[in-house]
Amino acid sequence: MHFEIASESGIIVYFSETISQQTASCVAAAYAHLETEKPGFICDLIPSYTSLLVIYDCTEIDALGCMHWLKAELTSEVVDDRSEVSGPSVEIPVYYGPEVAFDLAEVSQQTGLKESEVVRRHANGVYQVYAIGFAPGFAYLGLTEPCLRVDRKMTPRLKVPKGSVALADNQTAVYPSVSPGGWQVIGRTPIELVDWSSSAISPFTMGGQVKFRAISRDEYLQLGGDFDGL
Repeated sequence: MHFEIASESGIIVYFSETISQQTASCVAAAYAHLETEKPGFICDLIPSYTSLLVIYDCTEIDALGCMHWLKAELTSEVVDDRSEVSGPSVEIPVYYGPEVAFDLAEVSQQTGLKESEVVRRHANGVYQVYAIGFAPGFAYLGLTEPCLRVDRKMTPRLKVPKGSVALADNQTAVYPSVSPGGWQVIGRTPIELVDWSSSAISPFTMGGQVKFRAISRDEYLQLGGDFDGL
């Protein structure tokens, strides 16, 4: 773990140079602890794959003072405490049918797996929330099985339908709203993943677990799904 000054009001705490479940757990544990213990001079905490950006009020404390506070708070006991990473487990129903799985054939070609096997392996995985960003409610989930690793699209789509479930590199994600994107779309969920009336906004939390459940076309429609999404 080391610290770097990012700006006049920001410090980045690096936990590793490698993306892994262990590193993600350390970031999540540190985030959970600081979120609970943060004093008034801490304005925001932004977790990522291997680091945590701490935004502080530079009129209340300087960089050295903030760094001293962080070093005192982020002891090895805190960072290694997996009990602080027990975020809620979220199950996402997904329809993997041809009307919404725009890139399933391409994923099958890249991986050498049958389309049905891609779906089976994706739905059987349990994923951890590594980071939240890009758009409100967009959670980077990993890691997928090595056999599901795929490249991003050469030409990103200008509009990816809301609810699209996709793969890129060794990660998976759900597009919570219509947005540009270059991930390989293999299905779609009918449920809403952003609730602006809730303080949580999204069901995803750093360190939480996510499981996908394959559903039929009929169940997808019964749950409010559509084949437009734009």
